[in-house]
Amino acid sequence: MAKMNLLQAVNSALDLAMAKDRRVVCFGEDIGKFGGVFRATSNLQEKYGRERCFNTPLTEQGIAGFAIGMAAQGHVPVAEMQFADYIFPAFDQIVNEAAKFRYRSGDQFNVAGLTIRTPYGGGIAGGLYHSQSPEAYFTQTPGLKVVVPSTPYQAKGLLLASIRDPNPVVFFEPKRLYRAAVGEVPEEEFEIPLGVAEVVKEGSDITLLAWGAQMEYLQAAAAMAEAEGISCEVIDLRTLLPWDVDTVARSVKKTGRLLITHEAPLTGGYAGEIAATIQEHCFLYLESPIARVCGMDTPFPLIHEKEYMPDQFKIFEAIKRTMNY
Repeated sequence: MAKMNLLQAVNSALDLAMAKDRRVVCFGEDIGKFGGVFRATSNLQEKYGRERCFNTPLTEQGIAGFAIGMAAQGHVPVAEMQFADYIFPAFDQIVNEAAKFRYRSGDQFNVAGLTIRTPYGGGIAGGLYHSQSPEAYFTQTPGLKVVVPSTPYQAKGLLLASIRDPNPVVFFEPKRLYRAAVGEVPEEEFEIPLGVAEVVKEGSDITLLAWGAQMEYLQAAAAMAEAEGISCEVIDLRTLLPWDVDTVARSVKKTGRLLITHEAPLTGGYAGEIAATIQEHCFLYLESPIARVCGMDTPFPLIHEKEYMPDQFKIFEAIKRTMNY
């Protein structure tokens, strides 16, 4: 297999999808000749022409609306929001139009094939407007699927599955990992099924759960805990909507403990939904309260980014508190 970083894996998935299906069209701000702000679409315009890979005006609402219209007419649009922080002007189009299209028409029409990609998360000193993790806003929207890869392998397999899924998908790409995460990725096509979590490491004392860039910190914390004799089961959720309740519940019934971490603020974050659901399924198996290690309930800071971000040290301390409860 070839070595790719996460950005190259995304580019490879788009390239293969466009080569196989002429209905696949990529568009967004500066994604044409420039290749996008992070170069995820490099060389696609040269290869497939301006009709299938092109720049749009700086209007996220317009990008989403245009993508919905194209999908409704049988195209397979892959729209890029330059930063997830700028997805909010398109929020109405995504949650009120894309998500409801099939249902309001009684399944006569749909926007199958619509994928909205967007770089998200902190760790690049991007400050208030280039670091947010807005995934939880979209997980409360029936009709959407929400996907977050954490490795180059996942990025390619999950993106190809998203492009071919018969539902609109919001695909969050952890930009801190774009060039930092490198791994073996098949050059040919493959898909990772949506809605299925990955048990990264088996353990017996506590279940650790995360997605995206937090997986790196989670595994570092697990290694620190292992050095003190705590056996950690590590799970990468991969798809947040629909999420794999069965895999997480099965793990918690085995370990009796659960810790969830994400970059988004604690209050209203997706960890709260997971904790409530697992509490319903596993109440009689729990040895301690479900722990959450999340971002602070503040706007994402610039100079205090390290203080804001959940990291392996905060997670390790939470593991010890949970074990000693």
